[in-house]
Amino acid sequence: DKVYLGPPRLFQELQDLQKDLAVVEQITLLVSTLHGTYQNLNMAVAQDWCLALQRMMKVKEEEIHSANKCRLRLLLPGKPDKSGRPISVMVVFITPSPLSKICWVNRLHLAKIGLRDENQPGWLCPDEDRKSRAPFWCPILCCHIPAFSSKALDLQLGAAVHNPVHSSLLGFSAVSTSLPQGFLWVGGGQEGAGGQVEIFSLNRSVPRTVKSFPVPAPVLCMEFIPEPHPEDPAEPGASLEPAPNTPHPAVCLGLQDGSLLVYGSVDSGTPCLQRCRLPGSPPILSLRHSPELLLAGLQDGHVAALPRSHEGLWDAGAVRMLRVGPGPVRALLALEESLWASSQNLVSVLGTPELQSQHCFEAHPDPVAAVTLMVRAGSGVWMAFAQGSSIRLFHTETREHLQEINVATRTTLLQPGQKLVHVTSLLLCQGSLWVGTDLGIIVLLPVPRLEGIPKITGKGMVSLNGHAGPVQFLVLALSTLAPDALRAEQDEPNEAEEERSPDPEGLPPREMRKKGILLQYRLRSTAHLPGQLLSVREAAPGTPGTPGHAEEDGSIYELADDPDVWVRNRPCSRDSSRKEISSVAIISGGRGYRDFRAESTRRSGDADSSLLIWQLPLAL
Repeated sequence: DKVYLGPPRLFQELQDLQKDLAVVEQITLLVSTLHGTYQNLNMAVAQDWCLALQRMMKVKEEEIHSANKCRLRLLLPGKPDKSGRPISVMVVFITPSPLSKICWVNRLHLAKIGLRDENQPGWLCPDEDRKSRAPFWCPILCCHIPAFSSKALDLQLGAAVHNPVHSSLLGFSAVSTSLPQGFLWVGGGQEGAGGQVEIFSLNRSVPRTVKSFPVPAPVLCMEFIPEPHPEDPAEPGASLEPAPNTPHPAVCLGLQDGSLLVYGSVDSGTPCLQRCRLPGSPPILSLRHSPELLLAGLQDGHVAALPRSHEGLWDAGAVRMLRVGPGPVRALLALEESLWASSQNLVSVLGTPELQSQHCFEAHPDPVAAVTLMVRAGSGVWMAFAQGSSIRLFHTETREHLQEINVATRTTLLQPGQKLVHVTSLLLCQGSLWVGTDLGIIVLLPVPRLEGIPKITGKGMVSLNGHAGPVQFLVLALSTLAPDALRAEQDEPNEAEEERSPDPEGLPPREMRKKGILLQYRLRSTAHLPGQLLSVREAAPGTPGTPGHAEEDGSIYELADDPDVWVRNRPCSRDSSRKEISSVAIISGGRGYRDFRAESTRRSGDADSSLLIWQLPLAL
């Protein structure tokens, strides 16, 4: 292994490559004066050498850039000097990759937050589970903030959604401590009055309000619609240029007066791209989208389906109204080839995109227990109901009832005398099912992370931080950090190419071997070039011809410990396995903030709508 000497060594190697390139360019000029024609000594080969050296210089520049990203400086308090003045000691670490530096700083940041009073402890769990937990085994409450900037209005929360947006202005180190990049949209309003939308920036450790605007009626639901994935340019007929009417990321709002509003992203000024009202103006209770349709669950028992328009938005003039049941359609769940829609205690399965009725099944024997929430987990769907404290699991294919969990048995850990508990919100995140209740208590249940039947087997745990009223929503904020900013430049070689089988007995001692570079960029062989092969060896009879002409992938080959094996020095960006790192936060919304510790009396702003934000460690 090479001894890491830092950027000075890399700068010296870069200078050596620059000098070598100048020499090879002179050799190229001399090769152009040859009178004969030779397969392995001609202008094509010489130019290939130049390309290879230029590629190596680019790789070296990236290594220098990466080395600066791997430097970690800590300022530690030292012993005071003789006069009593405090002295600080600067300690510098070099991490193996930028990725490891970001993860290390993120763990340090969460460890500091974990020392706050609200996280000591932050969760109540069985003793046997606590003993086997690893560090950072539970989400860390990083902050609780007001949901609306206006204090004059008594605004009730309705819904929230995360709009991921990668910020190019965010510093490399700031990524380690910030929340998932993007914006959090929070909507609500007053009963019988107007609504309000608050937009928070998450590009820092604490959310910051960036915009607030009114809407005609209270916001009941939201849906973020991402930009469609571009087609693979390698496929026939695929265009590299986006279509002029390609849909851009948008946030859809469903209002109490039956209005549907579509807004553009914050970085484009949050324009209102579309405003329409559905037939009959029923309140819009739920929103979901598919590549072809925008689906809305309505108060009158219908599902409205709006197709894509030519402008990339939604065609309100071609809306289809499908009757699902007599009760409100409170929950919609979009699967691969179907849509689940709930009405009272029944769930209808509609095929997409035609929306033909495929199946209808009873999710609860009590007609009063209307299905209010549906969350997919692997091959199952968890459902919550308007009555009772239980959640139920159903199979996505057979619709078979698989499991029932009573959440009240968990909430009694904090409020022993409380019997009536209703589930008001559900969220699945990284192997945990988050359950919000009307008591303001949040329960975390373990769910298998493998694709399969997601039955709950553990006892789960209860958050000691919650709301003074019902948990109106639980929202996942997830962003993937840019791979090019996090790419490890010191990756191990992952491929080898043998020119011939080595003779173990004839190998020189390891210390006698000398490493070298095979200057090979695009030419896999020179057999296709005209002229004779310059070599002192005669070709063995019956030896198969060298491979035909094929373009290489632009990699440089380096001589490994075995002198007859050339290994790829650095994989090409298009065929290397990109490492992605995910930043995750969970946001809950409800009335006020409440500390459920027995010795605590902290209750802040019981009448105000608040947001609680939990952060999870960065994950690969």
